[in-house]
Amino acid sequence: MDVNRFDLIRLSLAGIVLVYHAFALSAVDPFAPIEHNLALMSELAIQGFFIVSGALVYGSYERSRDVMDYAGKRIRRLYPAYLVVILVPTLIAVLGAITLPEAWGQVFRYLAANLVFLNFLEPSLPGLFEANRTGAVNGALWTLKIEVMFYLAVPVLAAVLSRLGRYWGLGIALMIIGALAWREAMLTLDFAYSEQLARQLPGQMMYFAIGMALWRLWDVARTHAVTLFGIGVVCLTLSILVPTLETLRVLGLAGVIAGVAFGPGPKLNAAAWGDISYGVYITHFPIVQALVAAGVYAALGFIGGLAVTVVLVFGSSYLLWWLVEKPALRRDSHYRKVSDKVSEAGVSIDPRNRADGQPHTS
Repeated sequence: MDVNRFDLIRLSLAGIVLVYHAFALSAVDPFAPIEHNLALMSELAIQGFFIVSGALVYGSYERSRDVMDYAGKRIRRLYPAYLVVILVPTLIAVLGAITLPEAWGQVFRYLAANLVFLNFLEPSLPGLFEANRTGAVNGALWTLKIEVMFYLAVPVLAAVLSRLGRYWGLGIALMIIGALAWREAMLTLDFAYSEQLARQLPGQMMYFAIGMALWRLWDVARTHAVTLFGIGVVCLTLSILVPTLETLRVLGLAGVIAGVAFGPGPKLNAAAWGDISYGVYITHFPIVQALVAAGVYAALGFIGGLAVTVVLVFGSSYLLWWLVEKPALRRDSHYRKVSDKVSEAGVSIDPRNRADGQPHTS
């Protein structure tokens, strides 16, 4: 049985984003260097998520019977838990809006926009977190729009790579170059929404593309994991310390992820009692917001508030997995069977043998 640590990688990346949002939303030390550094780590974590999604979702498509089979797996894996984290805050806001008729319009706008991943159109709900540093209900969900756009693009991208045959690497390279060109063009134009557009697709496609390459080079990555990790660390360090070499980041992250996933050492299985990485990612932001609004961080300090946050987020994520995410999968889903096997045996299953794949958010 092939061993990898992708479950641990996803959970660790979600944890990094959690810590950053806890620090930023609790306003412990606004705009301080530590917040800037945590923001950078969070950005790297999200880009790492995109790489993992590129590999596993592309693999999910390749193992699907047809496009409808692939689409069904993606919807079942992504949307049920997402629906819960949209509806729960909405219901809470509705209880308050009963006495504030003028607030119903915002409630409906929030629901309509967020149900179709257009969170930026209405990120807030009336009466929720209005006194916090930001009033957004769940600022982490912006990445899911990008995920969904990638899911929609996968059949086309897979067809192009298939047509290229043994020159598929050229297609990957062109995707990465095109993404870099888009990002630089948006930042160079420097208009009102240039920065926001730079971080959307196709600007983020370079990370999905290198993930697709990782899937195609799975056995090579497993064989040369230590070498790839070393190269990845060097490239990632240079991309951070030397601004002009930021383009090395995509290679650096891919190398580090491959090295951690396949390198020698213990299995470090993070899904022995359920795959909660997606739950951690989509639940942590509103939980932090609620604790900040309730004064928990002010009363306990950052460390105390973070400890409470971790307990609540992990508890919610486990419930979300067992009550919503896992039941939503098809009964014949290989991924569902993997969860059962992991729970019983405590082993990690090679994603290449999974029929469902995973989002990062995955």
